[in-house]
Amino acid sequence: MNVQVKQWGNSRGIRLSKAMLQKAEFGDSEQLDVQVTPGRIVLSKQFRHKTLEERASDFQGKLHLDGEFDWGEPKERELW
Repeated sequence: MNVQVKQWGNSRGIRLSKAMLQKAEFGDSEQLDVQVTPGRIVLSKQFRHKTLEERASDFQGKLHLDGEFDWGEPKERELW
């Protein structure tokens, strides 16, 4: 897909279609990293650590933090 650089106030800009943004999995108002080299501009999602609440929601309420956890039998030189 081709896009064209256009005047946008005192700057230049390009417009990306909704389909392009969906394919790249970019959401509205998402912060992006920009890497610029001669002849190339690369946009990528910023790395963001998940919050504790986001991590816990991945377990869908089945996160059991109390009690012991069975790690199985010792392997090689492990001692229990």
